[in-house]
Amino acid sequence: MSDNSIYLDHAAATPLDARVLEAMAPYFTELFYNPSSPYQPAVEVRRAYEDAKDRIAHCIGAKGDELIITAGATESINLAFSGVTGHVVTTNIEHDAVLQAAAAHEVTFVASDAHGRISAESVRAALRPETELVSIQLANNELGTIQPIRDIAAVVREVRTRRREAGETTPIFLHVDASQGIGYLDVNVARLGADMMTINSGKIYGPKQVGLLWASRSVVVKPQIVGGGQERGLRSGTENVAGTIGFARAMELVTATQKSESKRMADLRDSAERALVTAFPEAVLSGHRKHRLPNFLHISFPGIDAERLVFALESKGVLVATGSACAANKGTRSHVLTAIGLDPEVADGSLRLTFGHLSTEENTKQALEHIIEAVRREQERMAR
Repeated sequence: MSDNSIYLDHAAATPLDARVLEAMAPYFTELFYNPSSPYQPAVEVRRAYEDAKDRIAHCIGAKGDELIITAGATESINLAFSGVTGHVVTTNIEHDAVLQAAAAHEVTFVASDAHGRISAESVRAALRPETELVSIQLANNELGTIQPIRDIAAVVREVRTRRREAGETTPIFLHVDASQGIGYLDVNVARLGADMMTINSGKIYGPKQVGLLWASRSVVVKPQIVGGGQERGLRSGTENVAGTIGFARAMELVTATQKSESKRMADLRDSAERALVTAFPEAVLSGHRKHRLPNFLHISFPGIDAERLVFALESKGVLVATGSACAANKGTRSHVLTAIGLDPEVADGSLRLTFGHLSTEENTKQALEHIIEAVRREQERMAR
């Protein structure tokens, strides 16, 4: 990224924190040993790796041996679905990784409201006697809408208890994809009531291609990668020591600054929202007004081609997204915007601005000036 660029797409990827890189560096060079080797330097690396898992687990109220380190959230999600043989319940606004994993099973999709929010009662209505897994995002990756996970977890627990009392053996578990909420929301697994949780290091200023699945000991998952039996036999392969140590440092840093950074992000987001709505009263805001991540602003300019806007803004050094990076890469209209009933003319003119560590009052103001100018130019072009 150019030194002069203004990055407003932190939901897609975050830059590696310098403190994270510093923690990782020795494990690329002098501490390169395979943690499965028997000699002392390798044993020390093993201890550092296990310590990193314990530190990550501490941040989510879990134990290190309950974590399965993976190559990212997508692999973790696939692993969460691996033990399912029966019916699955998820939503129509999940990340593609969940939608594709769910498609391999008999599945019911719960519809969100117009703000991208799911109700616990709609999840209850979708459950069947053969339902084994409920998978719901903690926060939506396009709108930033936060889901009532605790209420949904209460429904799952109620059904589990009823089945046990009736002597039924069909399990039911709740999986939460928390990739987008880390750093801004409480992700303590006990307080959330989750049975499995997915986290992605690349969303929290840690290394990319490192993630995890936390799974309660009561959950049955099946290995997707077999071999040497690492990660409780569920994810074989030489451990990513440097990546996991970086993940641990990133988790500690975002946990420590969660309250202050959430306030800073909300202030930047709200000032940006006011400026854009003042300039364009016809603009449409999407996402829940109360229950949304503090760094998300999803705004649509009806009749405008957002892809043209993105390229125009890039030429000015402002980097934004039209929706999720996955949808934009495929050149398709976002399934999330379709699911919440956004008119195609509105959806096609939408920008997702997501703030983060690189965002300041000064560069946010500069970005807004460029966005307002670019939208006005597009409006003038369309009016000709």
